Amino acid sequence: QVQLVESGGGLVQAGGSLRLSCAASGRTFSSYAVGWFRQAPGKEREFVSAISSGGGVTYYADSVKGRFTISRDNRKNMSYLQMNSLKYEDTAVYYCAARSGAYSVSVNIYPYWGQGTQVTVSS
Repeated sequence: QVQLVESGGGLVQAGGSLRLSCAASGRTFSSYAVGWFRQAPGKEREFVSAISSGGGVTYYADSVKGRFTISRDNRKNMSYLQMNSLKYEDTAVYYCAARSGAYSVSVNIYPYWGQGTQVTVSS
């Protein structure tokens, strides 16, 4: 089982940057793929990015490709989402999620979730 805690959200102007962190408990974090998702008010939770358990494979939603970078440090049980060139439409609560095995873009396939961190981008 994995417990996840996100941090790093905040208020930033359009064009700015934020780095989100996801701290995981448990000694088997390195066997879990990690996904980042976001949910804006009134909208469904959507996929943002994912990384394989070993960190060698990453995947991004088209809306963030070229602006966001996902990474992980299995020695520290951490995953990160570097967000650059932020846009107003990136405003949302951001969640990290984990699952044993391959990463996925599907919200429903991840059993473990953090509580979320708010990102607000002012235009």
